Amino acid sequence: MLARTKEQKATTNEFVKETSTYKIEKNAQNSRIYDITVNEKAVEKFFEKVRENDITVERLEYTPYERRMVSLYLLEALEDQGFGEILRGIIHDRATGGFTIGVEGVTEETDDFVIYSTAVSHLLGTPNFDAMTGKYYARFTVKDTDDSDSYLRQAYRLFTLHTDGTFVDEPTDWLIMQKMVEENSVGGESRLLHLDDWEELDRFYEDPLARHKFTYIAPPSKNVTQEVERETFFKVNDLPCMCFIDQFAYPESIEQAKYLKDLSDSMEADPHVVELELPVGRLVALNNMFWLHGRAAFEKHPELNRELLRQRGRFDS
Repeated sequence: MLARTKEQKATTNEFVKETSTYKIEKNAQNSRIYDITVNEKAVEKFFEKVRENDITVERLEYTPYERRMVSLYLLEALEDQGFGEILRGIIHDRATGGFTIGVEGVTEETDDFVIYSTAVSHLLGTPNFDAMTGKYYARFTVKDTDDSDSYLRQAYRLFTLHTDGTFVDEPTDWLIMQKMVEENSVGGESRLLHLDDWEELDRFYEDPLARHKFTYIAPPSKNVTQEVERETFFKVNDLPCMCFIDQFAYPESIEQAKYLKDLSDSMEADPHVVELELPVGRLVALNNMFWLHGRAAFEKHPELNRELLRQRGRFDS
């Protein structure tokens, strides 16, 4: 059996705090996740600094050091140079590994959302190049109809629990998902499961196939042509972590296929899966090594329009 301690299974109040510019408290739906509420005046101060320095999304795309500068502007607006350490502490902490933060209604401009999430992401580390869009982030829409080659944009299907970065040969330590636009939308919640809450983890972790290197191949829309081999489970700090997505794994036998299907079915049925409420302009950041994420199906609507932003990357040394 896995030697998971009570501390791993329990939650912590270590990061709960309140300052003059922000407050950190437990999420009402899942106590492993922290909600960070930034004072509206601090958000306004951040965007004032952004405007003063003529920061646009295009400038962030063309000039990488400006991405670090908007992180500095956020720290200055919060009057706390240690705020980045807090975010990294949350993401690294096995008992939590996740937080939400948003613009608090100060702006509805989606380019502002990109700038804000860039400030947050570069406090966590360095975003990976996203081959799907050719940028350090991706924006994608979910509508009533879709002809894509994966479940990412298919509104009326369950997008099963998975980790990101399975089909690329680079570290994917953390993930940010931000809600940009939402119209005529019912359902489609982000579904999350912390690895230590998965009741049948031991069963699949101890199976010999847990160490088998499965081949992962991305569909054409991902713009990734390489094939990679991944073990489903690995350890970080002597604790189990996971790399898995059902859509792009290519098992070589019925036995391997059954292992992957049973594993996915087990996670989907686990009672600890939470459907996180996330308003427009707010993002959720997760440790990609021990949080799994997916999306609930939407209710049918001919004018459904949901846009999300994704950033995913590695921790800096």
